[in-house]
Amino acid sequence: MKFDRDRDHHLPTGVLGLALTPDGSRAYAACADGAIYEVSMEDGRNVALDGRHDSFASGCVLLPDGKTLISGGYDGRLLWHDLETRRCWRRVVAHRFWNWQLALSPDGRRLATVTGQYLPGGWKYEPAAEDEPSVKVFDASSGDRLAAFSHVPPVTSCAFSPNGQHLAAANMLGEIRVWDRDADPGGAPIKSWTSPDFTSWGSIKTHHYCGGIYGLAFAPDGTSLIGCGMGPMTDPMAGNGKMTWQRWDWRKGERLGQIRDGQHGSGLMEALAWHPKGDHFVMAGRQAQGTWNVALFAATDGNLVCSTDTKQRVTQARFSTDGSVLVLSGATGQPQPKEGVWPAWGRLQRFRLSTDPHGSNGSASTG
Repeated sequence: MKFDRDRDHHLPTGVLGLALTPDGSRAYAACADGAIYEVSMEDGRNVALDGRHDSFASGCVLLPDGKTLISGGYDGRLLWHDLETRRCWRRVVAHRFWNWQLALSPDGRRLATVTGQYLPGGWKYEPAAEDEPSVKVFDASSGDRLAAFSHVPPVTSCAFSPNGQHLAAANMLGEIRVWDRDADPGGAPIKSWTSPDFTSWGSIKTHHYCGGIYGLAFAPDGTSLIGCGMGPMTDPMAGNGKMTWQRWDWRKGERLGQIRDGQHGSGLMEALAWHPKGDHFVMAGRQAQGTWNVALFAATDGNLVCSTDTKQRVTQARFSTDGSVLVLSGATGQPQPKEGVWPAWGRLQRFRLSTDPHGSNGSASTG
């Protein structure tokens, strides 16, 4: 397998969230200017939907009907968008703080959203207790809140199981919790565990916890859960922790595998996506040191199959339904205006996945 990049589209501002139509022909990008852009993946033409967030738009999900998009933002709101008219027709206050990530149940009926601010709760800078439930679930049709669960803030990622029965959420300290859909809508998780490999205490320059699990994804068969993020580091300000993933038997909280030594660099991994066939998964993010910031791994043994450096910070990864197309969203940095004009620094990149005729392992291709 290898990556062949065939499209590289620019957007006005950095892209934090991404939704993709099943065939991969259109993308919806949640951007730093608060807008949601509809983008043709063939020619890059884009148009902003009418409804905007008052701060960064952090995520978006496309409902199965193909007519409705829900977005979340740093304003703590959820916005419902009619894609035929491009108008926003519902606004719901979900959190008092930022929405970090959204997850849609496979049947499109439930929407999970996570939040939480890191405030020191003691002299060891352990996070202060949440002032609102950090994990909430909403009815995607009515907008009604269905459940609210406690976690240790900030909660940075969430994912539904393939059958929609379970919801997992993880935080900056590497703590993972899993809830059952049919349990008490404000109750305790059915399983929880902690991986110290996703966080660290800064010992120089600044003293606080850093790292976290920024992406979660259940395997297509529902038996395991993968998390990605950044591992321990000496200097949190440098953002040079280990680019890492781990896989767990979530019913037991036991680790099944992790990234192999020598197959990673340094940086923050934010994006996870399973190939529809379930035989591979992709991880991507921001590279501080190393040779790649997006890589495909084999599900059987966790070995790196192919990788590439996209020259951008990757925030989300989505496969088309047939698995032939991978779309990545991200940003190229924090530019400065030139003569009063801001350069376009958001990115959407499309990759075709193909079989490597040379059968090489760990190869990279940018097309």
